[in-house]
Amino acid sequence: MIKNILLEFKKFVMRGNVIDMSVGIIIGAAFTKIVNSIVSDILMPPLGLLMGKVDFSNWFIVLKPGLNTPGPYESLSAAQAAGATTLNIGNLLNAVISFLIVAMCIFLLIKLINKLDALKKAPAPAAPAVKKCPYCCMEIPLEATRCGHCTSDLK
Repeated sequence: MIKNILLEFKKFVMRGNVIDMSVGIIIGAAFTKIVNSIVSDILMPPLGLLMGKVDFSNWFIVLKPGLNTPGPYESLSAAQAAGATTLNIGNLLNAVISFLIVAMCIFLLIKLINKLDALKKAPAPAAPAVKKCPYCCMEIPLEATRCGHCTSDLK
């Protein structure tokens, strides 16, 4: 019984779509790290500068001050080191922007793949099934030897 389960599991894992999905998840995780870096290291600093030299990662609300050191805290790391309970708005904002960029990139990639796939699958034009009678110019089947409209011989 266990051998049957292991064989069935092996058959399931070796199917092409499971392996494709696994590769997609691994590439997606690596891509997410790149996008997170782009957001936190490239996009957010100029955006924060435009908004008055604000560092979004330090946007937080203290819900409960720390026992060791009462607030105000200069940074999120200082508040967390003091044991304060914080609502991390800046981290959420960074995560939302990262998600939107990843989602847009995936959308554009899928759109490109679908466009390329549609180009590959363009149907070949169908062979004509009819021809025109040289006498009356009506359409008749290709195999016809006599026009059904003017009864001319088409041999």
